[in-house]
Amino acid sequence: MERSRSIDDLRNAARRRLPRSVFDFIDGGAEDEATLLGNRAAYRRHSFLPKTLADVAAPDLSTTILGRPAALPLIAGPTGASGFLWPRGDLAIAAAAHDLGIPFALSTSASVSIEDIAARASGAIWFQCYIFKQRDFSDGLIARAAKAGYDGLVITVDFPVGGNRERDFRNDFSIPFKYTARNVTDFALHPRWALSMVRGGTPQLENLRGFSASNDVGTVASSVGRNYDASFSWDDLSRIRDAWPRKLIVKGIARPEEAERLVALGCDAVVVSNHGGRQLDGAVATLDALPAVARAVAGRAEVFVDGGIRRGSDMVKALALGANAVLVGRATLFGTAAGGQDGAARALSILRDEFRRCMQLCGTARVSEIGRDLLVPTDVP
Repeated sequence: MERSRSIDDLRNAARRRLPRSVFDFIDGGAEDEATLLGNRAAYRRHSFLPKTLADVAAPDLSTTILGRPAALPLIAGPTGASGFLWPRGDLAIAAAAHDLGIPFALSTSASVSIEDIAARASGAIWFQCYIFKQRDFSDGLIARAAKAGYDGLVITVDFPVGGNRERDFRNDFSIPFKYTARNVTDFALHPRWALSMVRGGTPQLENLRGFSASNDVGTVASSVGRNYDASFSWDDLSRIRDAWPRKLIVKGIARPEEAERLVALGCDAVVVSNHGGRQLDGAVATLDALPAVARAVAGRAEVFVDGGIRRGSDMVKALALGANAVLVGRATLFGTAAGGQDGAARALSILRDEFRRCMQLCGTARVSEIGRDLLVPTDVP
């Protein structure tokens, strides 16, 4: 792991270890992948205008996130299917986040249960909930998270239906795996991954047990895919706000007027997100949407952003444009796929070290000093 010097290095290590169909599932986006690429390109449209002659010998990376101290403005965001990368991969990411001193968000579609994470992970933990047509099932997940002591509830609102991820169709990817000639050959060519799946057993979507009549992972996954609730509305979100006793984070916002309405509803944080380019192709890049959302919120709630973050310098740019913290997803997945908990920890430590170095080179000794004056627009052909 120490030979990996960047998130791209971990991505390449993950590509070598994983079958192509599994790698493309975490790496890819929807349709032409314009949103996926646009998220990354947005960071190149901003250059630093660094300050000099500042004492940056010992920069303070710490901050608070939703009232709790954090070692840096970084959150291990919710990611599904990490158990297909490494046995109990969600637990690996949670442990790495705890060791670094940052929040961890567990996905509805995780391979480790709500209760198991709560029992094994300490520090700030959040639960990300999808809303299903079976509202009582979603309500039950939220109740379980409350009982287990989760600090925050993340409601994802940019996922009324699943995106058209064409790489998955081309690779014959599904859960459970389709044993086509192409995939069987590909699995056989990646023996380290295949052996880990044999030893660890077929990952289960632990939080979705009981969702369908069968606990078979394929039956559950296909049932879930047909049952996201496209009718979920503001009134429904208000009902969740009234019932949830702790911090409420709404993920999937791009419009400033919606952010204002969420603040009025009593939400504690909004996440500017387009689901990492995995749903609506052609959606605005999250970094481009961030400044208007931050202005609309005006400090009345916290603003987070995800999508396209691959460097600690990206974190600095996001904070300069109004974010209180950033969420990462693919970065930790690449690390987990490459080396389990050690790989997840390596991904987070790379971002931490790059963030520290960028702060120093920009002449900022504290997170609070990162402002819009650090950036100038860049003409990118």
